[in-house]
Amino acid sequence: MCEEREEVVEDLVRRLGAEVGVELPPLRVTGAEPVLPSVFHVDTAAAVSVGAATAAAAGLGGGVGAEVDVREAAVAFLDERHFMIDGVRPAGWAALSGDYRTVDGWVRLHCNFDHHRDAALAALGLPTGADGEAVARACAGRTAFEVEEVVTAEGGCAAMMRSRAGWRAHPQRAAVARSPLVGLTRIGDGPVRAPGGRRDRPLDGVRVLDLTRVIAGPVATRTLAAHGARVLRVGAGHLPEVPGLVVGTAFGKRSCHLDLRTARGAAALRDLVAGAEVFVQSYRPGALEALGFGPEELAGIRPGIVCVDLSAYGAHGPWAGRRGFDSLVQMVCGIAHEGGGGAGPRPLPAQALDHATGYLAAFGAMAALTRRSREGGSWRVEVSLARTALWLDSLGRAEAENVTGKGPRVADLLSEMDSPFGRLTYVRAPGSVDGARPYWTSPPPGQGEHPPAWW
Repeated sequence: MCEEREEVVEDLVRRLGAEVGVELPPLRVTGAEPVLPSVFHVDTAAAVSVGAATAAAAGLGGGVGAEVDVREAAVAFLDERHFMIDGVRPAGWAALSGDYRTVDGWVRLHCNFDHHRDAALAALGLPTGADGEAVARACAGRTAFEVEEVVTAEGGCAAMMRSRAGWRAHPQRAAVARSPLVGLTRIGDGPVRAPGGRRDRPLDGVRVLDLTRVIAGPVATRTLAAHGARVLRVGAGHLPEVPGLVVGTAFGKRSCHLDLRTARGAAALRDLVAGAEVFVQSYRPGALEALGFGPEELAGIRPGIVCVDLSAYGAHGPWAGRRGFDSLVQMVCGIAHEGGGGAGPRPLPAQALDHATGYLAAFGAMAALTRRSREGGSWRVEVSLARTALWLDSLGRAEAENVTGKGPRVADLLSEMDSPFGRLTYVRAPGSVDGARPYWTSPPPGQGEHPPAWW
């Protein structure tokens, strides 16, 4: 990375700290661009989001400085592509997930969860078990907007490919633009309480509840675990998962199952909240509030808690409650359109919105813990994939020579670990604090392996 770009990253990280009211230790940026070939500055987004989280960790632990390498950060954005179990890469995409041509453009269907697949098929008038060719024919006879609307109304996940101008004219874009990249607000009183970690493990002993799925949220909590937090993932047997992603993002965590629809499950979660420092969730806006676990309720149970909310399109606007994933947000906000030159969708070279949002969420959580150590209080952090996309767009465009390339060297950034699933190959946690690298102390657990209790 040239000296000018290093200064850009360092300045962006400083600005992030200032926006959340935290003075971060100095960040040293190393490495060179381009790493991930794209018209967008994906490398910069990786270095800034990872660098901000690393600097926030350094500040919490009393460190004097943090470091981020651009290639390391960019490869961390590719970790699900390099994760292997006994040398085999788990399947990532379901058969019907993908881009489909329509009468007037393109639409993307996200069918990785069975109920989303079934909803898409029902919306398109197709029987259960229909194949990709049938879906392609059904989409080809409709407009992209029509497919997006009918699939969404049925409870599925679809996104029409919009241009940058088309997204700028959309009311949800206006709602997203009014939100900060990392929102941090005080939501209640609470005692002044410092995490109590050390420089090499600044979150040592910090208890984190993880109610997230599918990359962004799990990356946030996995990052907190790499800096020493005790992370307990709360899932449920009835909730669908993408098995490979669950394993690959669960390093350093424990896992329990609770059915929050039942009185017993809700009571168990309240008991866990009473001993937690951080609560991270990626349910659709309003879903946990309906179960009695909104930020204000959580702050009432545990004064001083930090609540981290991740969403696809933010908490406000006409799409606030809409289901969304990285690939869908790329379609609607103009990224896929611009990447393909308008001819057809071309996504970013990584699930960059997911990963950047995950690291920004971890940064927000640590910034809130920093504010709490000075001011007390209970805090809420808000991030969204759509707001991260807007930020990526604001970083400008890469030079023409950055758009093509073979991708980064990866082998020297991989490690291995034994687990109940087999021998795991994974991308190491990026960044360092005073020369000490973050790391995970345990392999991914089995889903629901542990009791709903702190340790």
